[in-house]
Amino acid sequence: MKTFKKYILTALLLIIALSSAVSQDDHLAKFNKGVEYYSASKYQEALNEWMDLYNTGYRSATLNYNIGNAYFKLNNVPGAILFYERAYLLKPADNNINYNLQIAKSLCVDKFEAIPELFFVRWFNFLSLLAPTNRWSVISIVTFVTFLFLLSVYIYSSKYRIKVICFWAAILLFIVSASSFSFAQRNKTLVYDSKRAVIFAPVVNGKSSPDASGTDLFVLHEGSTVSVEDLVGDWYEIRLSDGNKGWVPSGSLTII
Repeated sequence: MKTFKKYILTALLLIIALSSAVSQDDHLAKFNKGVEYYSASKYQEALNEWMDLYNTGYRSATLNYNIGNAYFKLNNVPGAILFYERAYLLKPADNNINYNLQIAKSLCVDKFEAIPELFFVRWFNFLSLLAPTNRWSVISIVTFVTFLFLLSVYIYSSKYRIKVICFWAAILLFIVSASSFSFAQRNKTLVYDSKRAVIFAPVVNGKSSPDASGTDLFVLHEGSTVSVEDLVGDWYEIRLSDGNKGWVPSGSLTII
């Protein structure tokens, strides 16, 4: 009976492994098909292939970057900005992503004087995005377990030199573990719980209240990047980079 269960378990693991490999091959084939279309200047066909892949749940900075490029070639500036922003969240140090994002943003009609972000917040966000949430979590767990081991050695060891080494090593690992945990939390917030959005409506008025009868406060054009503050019914309260706030219909923007 045990042997039979072992065979069943092995078969299931083999099926899962084969399914994963087939899925990866399908993803690669679809991505490469999009590359072929893009190289032949068939940008809409390339976009269709890549968006089909994106809609299956597959995510990567390279895929998002290429979708952004296809949108840019089709003169869809808000679409390009949206996917360049999504690519940036997965690979913030990539020069090509940053360059293309700035080029796309330069084509936007709206130019707002942005409130400068505190340098330590900017660097904390940047460091958080250097690795995915799961990787930061693994680092945090491994370093914390090692911290506990070294702490136990420090407590129970009778040798002074070993106690000193384990104490300072444990302190260092605790700092790394706490920092990694913080980076994991921040990465999850930035990537999966993003409160930033791109305006897709050609023109939209920011209202003083979440209804069409509200007073017009400002006018936005497609491609502008905003922060979402609240949701009431079919209206989002947004904040512009210069600090101004207003309400716009939910259908006028797409969350990054």
